[in-house]
Amino acid sequence: MKLKDLSREELEKLIAEKGIGSEYLDRAERIQRDVNLALLVGSATVLLGLTAWTIYKYKGE
Repeated sequence: MKLKDLSREELEKLIAEKGIGSEYLDRAERIQRDVNLALLVGSATVLLGLTAWTIYKYKGE
């Protein structure tokens, strides 16, 4: 693999995989994914809780 023959995207990918700070980039991407999943699950839980609370509140009236 010669660096002169690589496209810009391939060079950026190579640097991201093997360059300085690639470990930190992998860790940051993993943390961001976990935070996004936690926010999604938390939002769904809040929405379901509010829906259940509203149903039980108006069902009793």
